[in-house]
Amino acid sequence: MGVVKFERTLFEPEHDLFRESYRAFLDRHVAPFHEQWEKDKIVDRSVWIEAGKQGFLGTQVPEEYGGGGNPDYRYNVILTEETTAGRYSGLGFGLHNDIIAPYLLKLTTEEQKQRWLPKFCTGEIITAIAMTEPGTGSDLQGIKTRAVKQGDHYILNGSKTFITNGINADLVIVVAQTDPDKGAQGFSLLVVERGMAGFERGRHLDKIGLDAQDTAELSFTDVVVPAENLLGEEGLGFIYLMQNLPQERLNIAVMAATAMETVLEQTLQYTKERKAFGRPIGSQQNSRFLLAELATEATAVRIMVDEFIRLHLDEKLSAEQAAMAKWWTTEAQVRLVDRCLQLHGGYGYMREYPVARAYLDARVQTIYGGTTEIMKEIVGRSLGV
Repeated sequence: MGVVKFERTLFEPEHDLFRESYRAFLDRHVAPFHEQWEKDKIVDRSVWIEAGKQGFLGTQVPEEYGGGGNPDYRYNVILTEETTAGRYSGLGFGLHNDIIAPYLLKLTTEEQKQRWLPKFCTGEIITAIAMTEPGTGSDLQGIKTRAVKQGDHYILNGSKTFITNGINADLVIVVAQTDPDKGAQGFSLLVVERGMAGFERGRHLDKIGLDAQDTAELSFTDVVVPAENLLGEEGLGFIYLMQNLPQERLNIAVMAATAMETVLEQTLQYTKERKAFGRPIGSQQNSRFLLAELATEATAVRIMVDEFIRLHLDEKLSAEQAAMAKWWTTEAQVRLVDRCLQLHGGYGYMREYPVARAYLDARVQTIYGGTTEIMKEIVGRSLGV
């Protein structure tokens, strides 16, 4: 059970078997290479193909399109937890399975499903979603990327930034204005595919953490996007985003809970082994009290996240609850990792120690998927203030 001292009841035996299988995959196909991928700032595409072969991509996609045929979100949770516990930040499987899959399952026509889903599941198609722009940040209604309908296609112009999987992506869901006069009702989702003229990758962004994750700028210059690449209905893009963002934010909370437990477990072990003034630093009252506080916070986060996962499984998780989970767990994660680094002393500042890399990786958690401030705004508005 580790640091969090209670038995989780969220999973069934079949989930445990799936977890063991994914751990074996990570041990064999990720662990030996991830350090090099961090230096390269990108993972090798072959790991996506292997993940597809072993059934870790598109677990919820119907079998007729090559997927696992199981809509149980708990399988997604397991993938996220194990990837996070191993600090395999380069694997963009969570974005692929948790964020993109719902769009491709709920909004696509039969023709689109047959065109995209089989390769989505094999790892031959790597996906991304392009919302954020250089001048908008979390303000999605400020999006300026424009798509103008001309006969049987759209002409797309604009730029996006901070796009996860941006370099490797073969299929990008782009949020664009299709009718600027309609405000929130004027946005649509267009699927841009690798090789379309005018679709270019900009800078491979240099981040302070998540080194192996390929995050990029994307630009669209007079890109001809066939009308059959429209996702859902024109003008409903903003509504589709609002429907899918709660799962994305819950996924970030799942990462936060797992990261907290992993870092705290490593820190607890360190404080038992590291000595100062003749005894383990963990036995000093200040350290012991701090560890007690951190264990309590990690437990509270775990209870909250598991309960919200249950709500989501029952399709009862609200946008406000997802926002609560997203901001509270990630702020707790940043605070805990910072305190754990302090307990490591000077060694905590060394990149060779896991806590140092966890510190760098954690910082973006309160930013992407909607900043803490935006999450509080969503919650505050729901309170009528």
